[in-house]
Formats: sequence, structure tokens, C-alpha cells
Amino acid sequence: MDPLQQRHQLLTRRSLLRGTTGGLGAAAVGSLLGPQAFGGGGFDSGILRGPHFAPKAKRVICLFMSGAPSQIDMWDHKPGLRERYDEDLPDSIRKGQRFTTMTSGQARFPVAPSKFSFAQHGQSGTWVSELLPHTATKVDQMAVVRSMYTEAINHDPAMTFFQSGSEQPGRPSLGAWLSYGLGSMNADLPTYVVMTPTWTGRREAQALYNRLWDTGFLPSRHQGVSLRAKGDPILYLNDPEGVTRQARRQMLDTVSELTEAEYAEVGDPALIHRLDQYEMAFRMQASVPDLVDIGSEPQHVLDLYGPEATKPGTFAASALLSRRLVERGVRFVQLYHRGWDQHGNVAGDLPNQCRDIDQACAGLLSDLEQRGLLEDTLVMWGGEFGRTVYCQGGLSEDNYGRDHHPRCFTWWLAGAGIKGGVVHGETDDYSYNIVKDGVHVHDLNATILHLLGIDHERLTHRFQGRDFRLTDVHGELVHPILA
Repeated sequence: MDPLQQRHQLLTRRSLLRGTTGGLGAAAVGSLLGPQAFGGGGFDSGILRGPHFAPKAKRVICLFMSGAPSQIDMWDHKPGLRERYDEDLPDSIRKGQRFTTMTSGQARFPVAPSKFSFAQHGQSGTWVSELLPHTATKVDQMAVVRSMYTEAINHDPAMTFFQSGSEQPGRPSLGAWLSYGLGSMNADLPTYVVMTPTWTGRREAQALYNRLWDTGFLPSRHQGVSLRAKGDPILYLNDPEGVTRQARRQMLDTVSELTEAEYAEVGDPALIHRLDQYEMAFRMQASVPDLVDIGSEPQHVLDLYGPEATKPGTFAASALLSRRLVERGVRFVQLYHRGWDQHGNVAGDLPNQCRDIDQACAGLLSDLEQRGLLEDTLVMWGGEFGRTVYCQGGLSEDNYGRDHHPRCFTWWLAGAGIKGGVVHGETDDYSYNIVKDGVHVHDLNATILHLLGIDHERLTHRFQGRDFRLTDVHGELVHPILA
């Protein structure tokens, strides 16, 4: 809209707005910003004003393997497939299910058994691939869900579906819903933080879009704040030369007064949400440098995460930073590790990807446990879908590729409210179809919210005449994995 025309419309409504909202302006500002308004300290209790019931978890660390890790090479042991090497995938297993355009034109779909060996670990005897020797030591703390399934068959809609409950962009992400519902636990750091560490597998990785941690139709202050892998963790973290903290504080106080006056006239909540972001940025100028400075970490803690823990931007360094974030009251931390899209060269790329994350995942669980944080921190690991048992491209006993597979894949969860040493769900002999205890994406998200004390059917937001929620009109709790 033309700015002059927009201003004219505001002027013509001004007398009405003065009469209906002017007297409530200050109260409205306070209710929108809560105790953090206009430079104040304190905490924001969220739209729910507290959880629906006693939560098991206070915070979440989500380790998202973007590109879809191969369940059949890491978690879903199928030793009988070695006898079926290079056989065509039976029609009785495929059952007419669709393939992606990347393999739909293949003349045949030969079975590609995993070239990696598996062994049982822990008292639970959970089968884990040789690719994950460190993670395997933690299986008695984990619930391994082998029967995840989704509706999307391509990366972007599948990741969007996992984060927001819809394949269509524009809905709030899980972290935004948690911020909106439960609010903040630290006035000096964002409620929702995102990191995108480096990777060493396939270089042509799936793109990550900011909307994956966006707020959709929720207020913008609930958006995830992305910490950069290289350079300053946040751009413009430092004031320009010649600008003091006192001068910056005075400027923000003046902006606050002007914004309150403008809000009283026009009633636009975006004014207040923008001001809230200014205030958070001011506080982060002091809190973030201390957050990312790992110089105080003892060597035995760094050793938990592995040799790359001190290399900025790596998965190990990001995992360590995740612990530092939740320790300081950040409610939702999400790591997106790219490069898991092994359409070919599984033998070369997958081991590299696993080396990136294996020791750091185990180290994160150990570190949280030693600090007493694991009992109320939920840690979860997985991708947007799985990989096919049949080979994409050329097949040999030493190497192969795998296409997208939404029918079954694996996630693991550990920590707050999770029953350790559990393997939930079962797939057929080809790791192709679920034969027992399927878990839909909506079911997993409903369970995550439940652990945080939220009834997923009651955390809603009215938009365009409809009450929206993360789980849409679906979602059942996965009770067998709950402690």
C-alpha cells in the first residue's frame, strides 16, 4: 500500500481508536510484553500462563539430521537381507506404493543389504550399527522408535511437516509454539535458538530455509534466533564505534515511549513485538559473548564431545553450545545437521556423517546427566524420513545408494520423561513397511508437547476463522516410550 494512503487510513480511524483502545493502551502493552516490557527484567509465562499439567521436561534439544539418515544402515537391523542381495524388491512388499521421480524410471529395484555390521548394546540389547559406537553406549537411556512414518516424500515438504505439522509453508514451527505457549525462562536469551553446524558427508546438501524456524501467524517475537556457524554468532552483536551502552539504552527508552504512544493510537501489535525484539537484542549484546566463550569448560567436559568440540561451527561445538544454552534457560534448541541425503555413495558419505555426530551425541547426554539437567531436558534425534532398501543407481557389495522412504524410519529420544532401554515399533524384513506400533509425525509432536506439560489439543491460535494447532486434527500420545 502507498505509505501516504496507509497513513490517511490510520488518521481516519484515529478518533475511534482513541475511544476504544486509548485508555487501555498501557495495559495492552503490558499484557503483550509481560514483565520484559520496556527494558524490564523477569520472565514471560506465555499464552497458557503455565503448563496444563505437571511437566516432565522443561526444555528440548532437537538434533535434526537434514536429508534423512538411513535407518537400515544405522538402527533397523535386517540380517536376513544379506541372503537377498540384488534380488528385486517383491511386489508384495512394495504394495503399489509410489517412488520418487529419482528412481521411478529404474528398470529394476534391487535389494541392497547394509554393508555395515550391527551388534547388541546395553542391558536392553538394542541393535546399533558399527557406525555409532559412542551413541550405542547410551541405548539404555533411550527410547528408539523404529516405526516413524510421514506423508511427504520430498525433503522440503517433509521437513516443513515435521517442524510445523503441515507440508505447506506458513505455519508456526514447534519451537515457536513452545515459546508462544510457555514463554521464556531467561530474559537475556531467546526462548528458541537454532544452529546449522558444518558437515563432512555429501557436499550437495538440502537447503535450509529460515521459515523452518519461523512463527507463521504467531507474533514474530516467538521466532527462532539462528546462531551462525562461522564468525560472530549473531550479526551486529557489537555497537558501532563511538556508541556506548548508556547511549544505546537511552535510545531504546525513547523508542519505547514513542512506540507506546503510537500503539495507543493505532493498536498495531507488530509495533510492540518489534520493540520486544529490540530489547532482546540489547540484552543479547551482553549475554551472547559469555554464552559462546567456552574457555571456562574443563578439559574432561570437552573430551566428552570429541576433538572437534573447540572448533567453531562443528556439530560437536554446537552440541556443547546446546548444553550451555539450556543450562541458561533457553527452552528449545534445534541443530540442523545437513548432508544425510545419500542417493549414492552410502559407503563413503554415511560414515563421515556419523563421525560428525556420534561422539557429540553421546557426550551431550553424558554432560547433561552429570549436571543434573537430563532429568528435565528432552533430547531427540532423527530426520524427515528414511531411506529405501532398494538401491538407487549402481549396486555393488561395497557401495550403493538409497532413495527417499517415508514409510518407516527411526528416531530416538532420551531424558525427561522418557523410558530408557526401549525399542518401540517394528518393520518388516525389508525395513520397508511398519508391521507394529506405527508412530506418525503428529503422534511424536503430541508426545513432545505432553512431556512439556501441554495438551496438544488445547494449545491453539485462531487465524482466519480457524483454531490452528501443531498437530492439526491428529496426534496420539506414544505411551510405551513414556516413563
